[in-house]
Parts: sequence; structure tokens; C-alpha cells
Amino acid sequence: MSKRVLAALLFTAACASAAAAQPISVKIGVINDQSGLYSEHGGVGSVWAARKAAEDFGAAAKGLKVEIVGADHQNKPDIGTTIARRWFDVENVDAVADGNSSAVALAINDIARDKNKVMLNAGAATSELTGARCSANTVQWTTDTWALANGAGRAVVKLGGETWFILTADYAFGHAMERDLENVVNQTGGKVLGKVRAPFPTADFSSFLVQAQGSKAKVIGLANAGGDTITSIKQAAEFGNIQAGQKIAALFMLLPDVRAIGLKDGQGILFLDSWYWDQNPANRPFADAFAAANGGKRPTSVHAGVYSSVYNYLRAVQAVGCAQDGAKVVARMKEMGTDDPLLGKGTIRADGRKIHDLYLYEIKKPDESKDPFDLLKVRATVPAAEAFRPMADGNCPLVRK
Repeated sequence: MSKRVLAALLFTAACASAAAAQPISVKIGVINDQSGLYSEHGGVGSVWAARKAAEDFGAAAKGLKVEIVGADHQNKPDIGTTIARRWFDVENVDAVADGNSSAVALAINDIARDKNKVMLNAGAATSELTGARCSANTVQWTTDTWALANGAGRAVVKLGGETWFILTADYAFGHAMERDLENVVNQTGGKVLGKVRAPFPTADFSSFLVQAQGSKAKVIGLANAGGDTITSIKQAAEFGNIQAGQKIAALFMLLPDVRAIGLKDGQGILFLDSWYWDQNPANRPFADAFAAANGGKRPTSVHAGVYSSVYNYLRAVQAVGCAQDGAKVVARMKEMGTDDPLLGKGTIRADGRKIHDLYLYEIKKPDESKDPFDLLKVRATVPAAEAFRPMADGNCPLVRK
């Protein structure tokens, strides 16, 4: 009998035993950047969102004993993998949520698959998680590099931005974004005149912005995130790129980035995302509760994704009868589809990609804003059917050709 078959039989027996004895124990580890460049994107707010999801699901009343723990991976794959292995091997963690860094998320994705645990990715955007590196144990919940690059790239080229210079953060997320953006620019009749990879993180983008200006490209595409996006936009204004007529396409931005840039410098910038706290009345109760627990801050789309992913994971655990067979729980998530108070009903594809609408947001002008977190307005909706890479194009081994 192979080790894999033996493991499957043991997990099946464990689930049958757990189903017979209430309550069902579930332990979820929220891992992300809690002290560095991306800490405002998810951070400790994601730990709160996971706990809020368990509370709103009514886990205790439904026979689930849920424990949520958190850890800071510091954007370092070695630290992230060490934490994940300890959680899975020693501390009986069943699922990892958030992720936050693409390099860390890709590493944990492999560990979760090998140990038959679950990865609920809301914060890492690399499209490899539903491509060649897809796993039966992973679901990618919010946006990804293909969706962001495809949506933003097509929109900007249609608006006259035919020539591009791409400034890339030199790690997995940036590389994926650069690749996907260059592909869509070329496909839509545009041209990439130059590109450069900046060390991650970077405090001085001056030499890269000089190269961008020298390229004469109409658009500077920022294949970076967090503090790198904030700094590069501010320095683009300082070094005259914007004054020279170059447009800035920020391919990955979240609410804290917009606040840090400010409406004066950021007004008019367009970017894609999956959720905004003030987009509709249904989002506001969650946003108000988040603000009350997190120093008045408003939640990001990552926080919404953590909430939604944990809520729907618990639905599947309840249906399966235990959390110990990760692949079985994810398979049930795909069968059931998604349904939660924050993001509503949706689907999860065979490659692990959660499907939903994306939105083109525009940063408001200063005189349009009513309070410090009133920063965005919706300009367009990208329908779910068009928002994400066609499943057949991702080279995911879970997808039958």
C-alpha cells in the first residue's frame, strides 16, 4: 500500500471519528506581513477578519470549535515556511489564510499540498497559484496578477496609452505582473518600450524613473505594491515624469496605499480591485466593526477576502465533518460554491480560482471626499466571466484538457 493511499485512509478514518464526536476542532493560522511593507494590506486586521468570520458563521452553535492564530512572515519565504511547517506538524493547524506575499504563498502552497492541509489565499496575487503551481488544497480568493494586468492594461491601452515602460518589483509577484502586463499590452496593439526590475523593497526609484522618462513611453506601469507603489508614485511627481505627460498605471493598489499617496497626488489614478468598504450598504457593517476594533481604520479587499474565505471554509468543514482532510474540504468548497454575508454567492473553479466581479476604481479629487477614508469611486465593472484568466490557459494540472 502506497504512503499516499495509507494517508488517505487514515484521514478518512479520522474524519469519521471526528464526525461522531462533537465538537469538530478547526485551527486556522493567519500568516502575513504584520510589521513591514504590506502590514496595512492584511496584517493583524486579517486575524480579526478571520475571527469575525467564525463568529458570524456561528461556529460554536454549529458544532465547530474554532481557534485562530496569527504570525508574521516578514515577507521572507524561509520564515514563512518554518512557521507553516511548525503549524502543520506540531500545532495541528488545519488551514492557512491570507498569505500576503507571493513568494511566501507559493512556498506554503506546496507544503499545504504535501501535508494535505488547506491554503486560503487572499493576500498574495501571483497567478501561478491557479496556473502551473495550482493545488487541490489551495483556493485563491481575491485578485491575481493576470486579472489586474489584463483589466488595467486593456483599459489604459483603449484610452490611448499604447506605449509602456514597466517598473517591476524584483520578486515573484512583480515578475508575474510584468509578464501578464506585457502580454496584454502586446495583444491589444500596444508596445513595451522598456522595463526594469527594482530591488524589493526600494527607497530610491530615481534612476529607474529617469530610464522611464528616457524611454518616451506614454505610460509607466508599476508592477509593484505597498510602500514601493507609494514611493514610486510620489517620486514620479518629484522627478517630473508626470509633468512630462507620462501616465501612471498602478497595477496593484489597496486603500492604505491611496491614503498614503493622498488625493492631491493620486487623483484620477485608475486601478482594479475586488472590494471597497463604501461601495454599497452591505459592506458597511463589516467596515464599521473593523474600524471599531482596529483603531478607526477601514478594511481592505484582503480583509474582506480573508473573512469570506474563512467563512466558506467553515461551511465546507461542517459539511465534511472534520478539517483533517484538506483536499476533501477544498473539493467540498468547490461543490458547494460560496455564500457569505460579505461577498455573497459565487463559485470556485477546478483550478482553485474563486470567481467574482472586479471593479475599476478611480481615486477621487480632494473636493469629492467627505472623510479620510472616502477615497474611491467605481468607474466600471469587469464581469466575473471576463475578469480572470480562462481556465484552459493557466496550465493547471488539475484541469482536464
